[in-house]
Amino acid sequence: MGTLKDRIASDLREAMKARDRVRADTLRSALSGFTYKRGETGREPTDDEELDVVRRLVKQRGDSIDEFQKAGRTELAEKERAERDILGHYLPQQKSEAEIRAVVAAAVAGLPAGGRNQGTAMKAAMAQLRGLADGKLVARIVQEALTAGESK
Repeated sequence: MGTLKDRIASDLREAMKARDRVRADTLRSALSGFTYKRGETGREPTDDEELDVVRRLVKQRGDSIDEFQKAGRTELAEKERAERDILGHYLPQQKSEAEIRAVVAAAVAGLPAGGRNQGTAMKAAMAQLRGLADGKLVARIVQEALTAGESK
C-alpha cells in the first residue's frame, strides 16, 4: 500500500473527514516526526527510520501514561493511552511473552559462561527482538533467565 508515511497521511485524511480530532492530532504528530527526521538527516526517512519514529512516539505515550497515573491525572492518562493505541496499529505485531522467553533462553545459552551478564544478554536478545518486543519486558525476562541460570 506504500510507505508507512503514505498510510498515515491517508488515515489522517480519513480522520479529518470523520472529525475524529484525537486520531487526527495523533497522526499529525507522527507526520511531524517524519518531517523532523528528514530535517535531521537531510533526506527522506527510510522505512526503518519511519518505524523508529512511531516506536519513539508510542514509548513517549507509555512514559506519559505512567507519569499521569502517578500524579492522579487519569483523564490525561486516558488520552495518552488512546493516542498510544492509535500509533500502535502502525507497528509490527509484538511478540508474546512466551516467544520472548524462547528468544532470550536461546540468546543466553549462546553466550560464553563468563560473558553472561545483563548487558551482553540484552544485546544478543534485542538483536532478534528489536521492534518486536518492549525493551522493559525483555530486560525483566533476561534478568530472570540470568538469575535462574546462576541458581543451577
